[in-house]
Amino acid sequence: MPSALILIADGTEEMEFTITYDTLVRAGVSCTSAFVSNGNMQESIGSYEKNPPFAKGSRGINILPDTYFSPRAATPDKYDLLVIPGGAKGAETISGSSAVQHLVREYLEAGKLVGMICAGSLAALTSKVPKQPLTSHPSVRDQLKDGFEYSEEPVVVSGKLVTSRGPGTTFPFALTLVELLCGKEKRAEVAGPMVFPEGTFA
Repeated sequence: MPSALILIADGTEEMEFTITYDTLVRAGVSCTSAFVSNGNMQESIGSYEKNPPFAKGSRGINILPDTYFSPRAATPDKYDLLVIPGGAKGAETISGSSAVQHLVREYLEAGKLVGMICAGSLAALTSKVPKQPLTSHPSVRDQLKDGFEYSEEPVVVSGKLVTSRGPGTTFPFALTLVELLCGKEKRAEVAGPMVFPEGTFA
């Protein structure tokens, strides 16, 4: 069974997190959400209680993560996919984490998939991912356009890096991840019962 680690922080965009998580689960992917603290994780992780707090999303919706983010428990030998959602504040916390930056490089070097959506694509910049095709939310385009081959396509696949634009492109983003992990037939199997209007991206 393929597995995915989906990061979340205070300020994460709720649709980008939940739609991706839900779509992957429908495909039979084992998903774990991990809360990234905006403090110093390395110093404070030992003082955390067992269960993480609710992450307060960008629209004020509380989401309970499965676990705290731990670099030691998130290595690419444990998961097939790493997902970084957007939401300005959440993306700032996640992309600014040196542990996450190291993990992004580790996943790509190990040939594992990394998905970034909306402002989450800033993690490609902070992780010093080599120049390649990429997209993001328009609000962070100027920070990325010089360091990458910037595209305005809804979903951009560049080797093992998959990027997308925002809440409205989350379904094609998530379904693309399903296809890359589980194949085209599984993508069609998952998309069918969702009943997308004819002519849309499914």
